[in-house]
Amino acid sequence: MLERLFGPNKARQIQRGIRQGKITVLCLFMTVLVLRGLIGAGKFGTPEQDFIEIRDHLYSRKRAEPHRVLSEISTDTDKTSTNTNSYDAFDPMKLAVDEEDDGPKRDPNQPYSLGPKITDWDEQRGRWLENNPSFPNYVLPNKPRVLLVTGSSPKPCENPVGDHYLLKSIKNKIDYCRLHGIEVFYNFALLDAEMAGFWAKLPLIRKLLLSHPEVEFLWWMDSDAMFTDMAFEIPWERYRDHNFVMHGWNEMVYDEKNWIGLNTGSFLLRNCQWTLDLLDAWAPMGPKGKVRDDAGKILTRELKNRPVFEADDQSAMVYILATQKEKWGDKTYLENHYYLHGYWGILVDNYEEYIEKYHPGLGDHRWPLVTHFVGCKPCGKFGDYSVERCLTQMDRAFNFGDNQILQMYGFTHKTLSSRKVKRIRNETDAPLEVKDEFGLLHPPFKAARVVPSS
Repeated sequence: MLERLFGPNKARQIQRGIRQGKITVLCLFMTVLVLRGLIGAGKFGTPEQDFIEIRDHLYSRKRAEPHRVLSEISTDTDKTSTNTNSYDAFDPMKLAVDEEDDGPKRDPNQPYSLGPKITDWDEQRGRWLENNPSFPNYVLPNKPRVLLVTGSSPKPCENPVGDHYLLKSIKNKIDYCRLHGIEVFYNFALLDAEMAGFWAKLPLIRKLLLSHPEVEFLWWMDSDAMFTDMAFEIPWERYRDHNFVMHGWNEMVYDEKNWIGLNTGSFLLRNCQWTLDLLDAWAPMGPKGKVRDDAGKILTRELKNRPVFEADDQSAMVYILATQKEKWGDKTYLENHYYLHGYWGILVDNYEEYIEKYHPGLGDHRWPLVTHFVGCKPCGKFGDYSVERCLTQMDRAFNFGDNQILQMYGFTHKTLSSRKVKRIRNETDAPLEVKDEFGLLHPPFKAARVVPSS
């Protein structure tokens, strides 16, 4: 009938529309039945209530998904590890396990060397400086470019508090260097495994001298030494004819051959051929094992009052100077007019007296430039002195130096044993005119100014 009236194509379209209409009517009928059931059961509320229910349902699904993921991760982790969120329960030394050293081994029958022999370093460095005028080796007429070098083990300290005191120590050094225009290099890497311990500084020093020809002096300082006179400037002009400066006494080294006649915890080295030759003469006693043990026996036999232990860099230097004075003595300056190294045991208890009677800038027994905590070993498990005494005195030394920085900003530690600070100067609208207790304008120290290149 429909085909005769409308044709075959039109008839099929009409039949399809009728079927879709029946389905639509059926869906509407089922919807009415469901709505009537919900209303009768009291489950159908206002539009606002419906929106709240839909929102809460979607939110609960969003929360459930990440919770499920985290639960799965936690379950997997518990199966394969004993991780914990508590630092107290975790041993950081687990992360400090070294991989096996599969590199080539040195022939113990061959003499040790820090590197290829260099004989023309002064000429090479001179040409480099001439070709790179933007890197002058002197930043002021009487102020050489200086690089202070220090460092510590690549592993965490063996005691929990050691790393905190290493942080205090490097903060102290950065403060001094910032005030005096000195660059800082902090080293974590052991560049030569055979030169561990006392001797680790030698490969590092040689590498830095060769890699930084613009540096005129390298200043080595142990990690357990702190600056305690922030105003003192090294008398560089005094050393214009010398290449090596250490705290020490000529008679103790050259006459007595006393193993504590000098200290290698803080010293200055000029960047020159003479220094490279000295390092080459210094290093052969350093390789760990039989070489170092045998050298230690020689040093104990030849040096006054030296205990029996393996060769150390300080004893070795006393031995070299005492037995080869003609070769090295003329260019070595043993300084004792100020404390390039100051033994903490005779200094720290007197800080209050220094504050009462003297002032920064003296550098000597009245206000020491450096306080060195020899024997405390703050990063190790054991030292030569009481742990409590060492840490207490290190806090006092840090605060003594830190006060000289804080005073520039109007503060000071409440006491030398306190971490807390107090205000000593009120704010002013003319900060550059403020003077400290010594009548000095702030900031009291002048940083070196780099001479612009031509």
